[in-house]
Amino acid sequence: MASVKLRDIRKTFGRTEVLRGIDLEIEDREFVVFVGPSGCGKSTLLRLIAGLEEITEGDLLIDGQRVNDTPPDRRGLAMVFQSYALYPHMTVADNMGFSLRLAGATKDERDRKVREAARALQLEPLLDRKPRELSGGQRQRVAIGRAIVRNPKVFLFDEPLSNLDAGLRVQMRIEIARLHESLDATMIYVTHDQVEAMTLADRIVVLRDGAIEQTGTPLDLYNHPENIFVAEFIGSPKMNLLPVRVKTVSDDNVTVTLPDGGALDVPVKSDQLGADEQVTLGVRPERMRISERGQFVGQVLVAERLGSETYLYLQIEGGEMLTIETDGDSLARIHDRVAVEVKGENCHLFNSAGEAVGRAD
Repeated sequence: MASVKLRDIRKTFGRTEVLRGIDLEIEDREFVVFVGPSGCGKSTLLRLIAGLEEITEGDLLIDGQRVNDTPPDRRGLAMVFQSYALYPHMTVADNMGFSLRLAGATKDERDRKVREAARALQLEPLLDRKPRELSGGQRQRVAIGRAIVRNPKVFLFDEPLSNLDAGLRVQMRIEIARLHESLDATMIYVTHDQVEAMTLADRIVVLRDGAIEQTGTPLDLYNHPENIFVAEFIGSPKMNLLPVRVKTVSDDNVTVTLPDGGALDVPVKSDQLGADEQVTLGVRPERMRISERGQFVGQVLVAERLGSETYLYLQIEGGEMLTIETDGDSLARIHDRVAVEVKGENCHLFNSAGEAVGRAD
């Protein structure tokens, strides 16, 4: 396997700058996921690594070797696309072994590598079938198997699960995670689905408008977002965000005025804020609970009952919306008025520029 380093990578199409100085190091055997909204540049970045697009500026290194001008077939990479791109007239075995055949591998070598990959992907009973005889999940596994037989330095995945239904996506996430463990491989994965990113990645790279917003483990990004964009993008349902005003500050605490006129102490470093400054209070839905002593009172507009948990969508004073995670057997109903409590240590503060205010030590 291999490490991948990107140094000030830039990409322009005409006068449009799609990637704006990407600096990133991907360690050997690491599973890194690029995530972000449509148009953020994540697929373009993957294509630059694969050699399918030319780098405008910057350096791309694989195992310490600069590969900007190295053709795709000599970079030692294998890419799995959103489209399965299987040959309909070939069997599963022939599809998986086709690249080896083009490379001049003997039939015995092809058969051995195809069967090894089929065993890892639980495709052995299907090797004699044609693609039309397979389910969507099976076809995607064949596409992954086609990459495995090449024994690449790095696996590249470009939204490989987006064509599958919800059930198959869950199954394939499990299989890809298991595959990473068994192959001990370096993998770079692109998705717009933050659930895929959270469940698969060793490290997530959040992109927006061609730049990296934040890099870290899934829990780092979930618990310590560096700005409002990451706070909203990572987590489902997304973080609640409320406009509040700073009331008082001390060395390790900020008191903010809530929409109903009450106050809440948040343990953050105050040297970044001033009294009467407009800020944003952030709190995850699972960090709020229904309580008679709650600081927020609102009317339930929607109750989503998912079995093990229920999500309540409340409209509070001032017209703001809150999402609350409660127990699956919650008795709250639409039009009920409920009070919701939150503790300051479970909250985040973001300044007027949308950047996170540091936690107190």
